[in-house]
Amino acid sequence: MKACQISIEIPESVLEATNADAATFAKEMRVLAAVKLYEMTRLSDSKAAELAGMSRVEFLLNLDKYQVFPFTQELQELEAERASSHQ
Repeated sequence: MKACQISIEIPESVLEATNADAATFAKEMRVLAAVKLYEMTRLSDSKAAELAGMSRVEFLLNLDKYQVFPFTQELQELEAERASSHQ
């Protein structure tokens, strides 16, 4: 798998406020970014899981922690199909 490394600067005060070391904070940021991009439908569940560094099933099971419904996109597609079939 080809990967691109992205580097961001985090103020030490922010890192200290999280009570986490840099590696733990970076992992958490990857997961949070994956969850938000999935929630915004910018990434599929499988791509978001890849970004988060976990399996698709593990990612979907963890969405509850972030109060994100795991099948919003699929539900919207089903509702759109239902609406178009009733016209």
